[in-house]
Amino acid sequence: MLLSAALAAPATAEPLKEVRIGFQKAGIFPVVKQRGTLDAALKPRGITVRWVEFQFGPPILEAINTGNVDFGYTGDAPPIFAQAARANLLYVAATPSEGNNQGIVVPADSPIRTLADLKGRKVGFAKGSSAHNTLVAALEKAGLAYTDITPVTLGPADAVAAFAGGNIDAWSIWDPYLALAENGKVRVIAFSSDVQESNSFFLANKDFTTNHADIVALLNQTFAEEGKWAADHRAEVATSLREATGVDNHSTIRAVNRSQYGVTPITDKVIATQQETADRFFKLGLIPKAVNVKEIVWKWTPGS
Repeated sequence: MLLSAALAAPATAEPLKEVRIGFQKAGIFPVVKQRGTLDAALKPRGITVRWVEFQFGPPILEAINTGNVDFGYTGDAPPIFAQAARANLLYVAATPSEGNNQGIVVPADSPIRTLADLKGRKVGFAKGSSAHNTLVAALEKAGLAYTDITPVTLGPADAVAAFAGGNIDAWSIWDPYLALAENGKVRVIAFSSDVQESNSFFLANKDFTTNHADIVALLNQTFAEEGKWAADHRAEVATSLREATGVDNHSTIRAVNRSQYGVTPITDKVIATQQETADRFFKLGLIPKAVNVKEIVWKWTPGS
């Protein structure tokens, strides 16, 4: 079932005064925040923007579910875990990825040379994140079971310390943390592109979308326009991200140059890819029930 962007706001809906955007210090959201583009697009409607920062995707979706945030951006795995937990949210747009901004790293002197060598090793990742999916897909490609490794669930900040201290043997992670790690003595044994197709997503609170479909469409359209700008102005994007995140110039440029910024409606192909991911997690017992991705997809028609 696709939910249409044409849903009219109920007559009883309260006038909207503020939109709360959940973001991480990665991707295009910090750039749009710094450029003030979204604020400018909503100002004529008397709506202000409040940017709420999170370390990674799952907490953003929990905030969307509880109504503390209206709209946000994550990788592929977080919405699957959220849907399995009956979260009150919708997929509203997608950012197809080439999968080069996420990977599995090991120390340069590690005896781990291939994915198969992860057997019996401690592997760190953020539970329910896109890095979790990259790891699961990598194990599947290598013919390993999830039980063949010792999973160590850590948020990115804690994983940095654990990896540097030798407390985990490998780390599945995304940019800019991946780009930062590549500055040190590490090897990437697989990028996400080596093991799966991947997408990132814009998601919104279901009630918010029902009551303010026109605003969700405007948010998508604004980010889509900013994405086109970003693809053609990568040096400026890197400068903006460096100022927003404090990540060094070399790492920021590396991350920006391999990122995709296009924003599209959720296509049948994107749904099928996401469903494969959901089925993989259910098969492994990592989510409590099977989910039908299509049930929480909102149909956005650009220009509507």
